[in-house]
Amino acid sequence: MPAMKHVVAGASHGPWVVYFHGAPGAPDECRVLDETAKACGIRIVCLDRFNADPFIAGDAYFEFLADEIVGTTNGEPTDFIGFSIGAFVALQTSRFMRSSVQRIHLISAAAPLESGDYLQHMAGKQVFRLAQTFPPGFWLLTHFQGLIARFLPAALVRMLFASAVAADKILASEQGFQITIAGDLNACFSTGLQGYMRDVKAYVRPWSPTMAEITAETSIWHGSQDNWSPPAMASGLASMIQARCTVEVLDGLSHYTCLHAAAPLICSQLSTASN
Repeated sequence: MPAMKHVVAGASHGPWVVYFHGAPGAPDECRVLDETAKACGIRIVCLDRFNADPFIAGDAYFEFLADEIVGTTNGEPTDFIGFSIGAFVALQTSRFMRSSVQRIHLISAAAPLESGDYLQHMAGKQVFRLAQTFPPGFWLLTHFQGLIARFLPAALVRMLFASAVAADKILASEQGFQITIAGDLNACFSTGLQGYMRDVKAYVRPWSPTMAEITAETSIWHGSQDNWSPPAMASGLASMIQARCTVEVLDGLSHYTCLHAAAPLICSQLSTASN
């Protein structure tokens, strides 16, 4: 079977890092690491997971991703970087790779909804509530967003970032970011729509018990003003991870600005560790 499509960024040789993009999101999101990864001699790969067979679900989906990663990296040891809901997917996939994952880096990570009073403080709470309690409504909303992404991409960007706060509000006003995020959203809600829905539906189900299976050393990077993944999620996740876990709170940053700030810091750490 052919390998899953993926995007490669960073250096042409060096240690492997697997990037798990957010939801909504797309593989090109990993290019936020490109320049720093090249300078640090690190290879970044991001699977096009939203275009995987939509009938693969549950643990079979995460095991499938693990097999794809092993095939893409030739079974070499790797680090994981997961952003937002991609952090959830990274954690779940690591359960099926065990010793192959050296360290997991979670940025703006979304914690299990059942593990704390998080939902009412999340900018995307309406989406998650629909996915939890009224799947037909979630289906309708997602397909509506798909139409907007296709015909009025700038409008969808404005809709999603209407609730942006702190540094994210400034980032969302930058033309370069608007163009980049519009492309990611179009890819997500067009060809990747079914995969996006699978990730969200998997995320809103209880998954706290699986945290006992996370064996890789983990670092969590979180903006102090994040209103997509409330800051309490960072400490909540850390308390559930039994392996060594550190938390870095980036003052004044929100969701996407934390990604942009943490990416070069993580690459620098990886470069130091490999030398």
